[in-house]
Amino acid sequence: MHYLRVFFINVGSLSNFSFYAHPCFVLSQATSHVQVLEKRIVQIEKINVELKTKVEEVTVILDNTQRDLRNKVADLQKAQHENENLRNQIAALTRENKKLTDNLGALHFKYDQARRRFVEWAQNEIAVVPDFHKRILFSDEAHFWLNGYVNKQNCRIWSVANPQVYVETPLHPEKLTVWCALWAGGIIGPYFFKNDEGHNVTVNGDRYRAILTNFFIPELNNHDVQELWFQQDGATSHTARATIDLLKDTFGDRLISRFGLVNWPPRSCDLTTLDYFLWGYVKSLVYADKPQTLDHLEDNIHRVIVDIRPQMLEKIIENWTSRLDNIRASRGSHMPEIIFKM
Repeated sequence: MHYLRVFFINVGSLSNFSFYAHPCFVLSQATSHVQVLEKRIVQIEKINVELKTKVEEVTVILDNTQRDLRNKVADLQKAQHENENLRNQIAALTRENKKLTDNLGALHFKYDQARRRFVEWAQNEIAVVPDFHKRILFSDEAHFWLNGYVNKQNCRIWSVANPQVYVETPLHPEKLTVWCALWAGGIIGPYFFKNDEGHNVTVNGDRYRAILTNFFIPELNNHDVQELWFQQDGATSHTARATIDLLKDTFGDRLISRFGLVNWPPRSCDLTTLDYFLWGYVKSLVYADKPQTLDHLEDNIHRVIVDIRPQMLEKIIENWTSRLDNIRASRGSHMPEIIFKM
């Protein structure tokens, strides 16, 4: 048998000693250490795998981040380029807007100058011939839509649920195109533009000359044409060479029109009796009974115009002279509101 023998090297010190262990105990201890080391190796290998996986994940994230960063940089550069283009466009538009504003101002000044010249001419004529304004035949045409009167309260549908009701409206509502000439002595018209089949049509150069030849000029036989002036605006259908020649043959130099002896100033609806009175007055009455057909609407227009009294026409023409005063005082500017004294 083997016995553990312990002895002290230095009897005076308990800390310095040595011993002899049994070989089996030593082997057991070594085996235990090996097992611990093997476990640690497994743990280290597991940690190593986890770290490798983490490194790979971080590498992928880094690659994606770098790719996103490159894309963002490219987008930023593109945005900067587009922003620069926008700045250039804004600068160009600003210059163009200034140019247009200057041109518009010059155009308004040109229009105002034309209006001033016309007003001065008209007032000079009135100074020589006091009733000159009563000798001007003002002419114009207007559209009257069949659905011109709409009561919105009657178009609403009240329900606790969607009734799925559709209100159809025509894409091109039916209308009449009406022409009149107005002066202190009365109204020539109304004339309704129709084709050979009797269908309502709009105005063009040929149709306009047709009403002058077949309707207007024959109506003048009841008046002293030598004393009357004729006014029309600068619409293309009014100012074709053949039309101007026809009017000059009838009125001579007493033509107030573009290409006439006296130029009618553009954008001057506040100076035409039909625009500032007649059409608005007629439209305020012809829809009162809600006409359902063009024939009904045509009858209403004819009736309202025929019923206009001579006293009203005289006041309308006198109001025209007041408008001349206002426009001259404003140096040709448009009137801020309708002035109509009855």
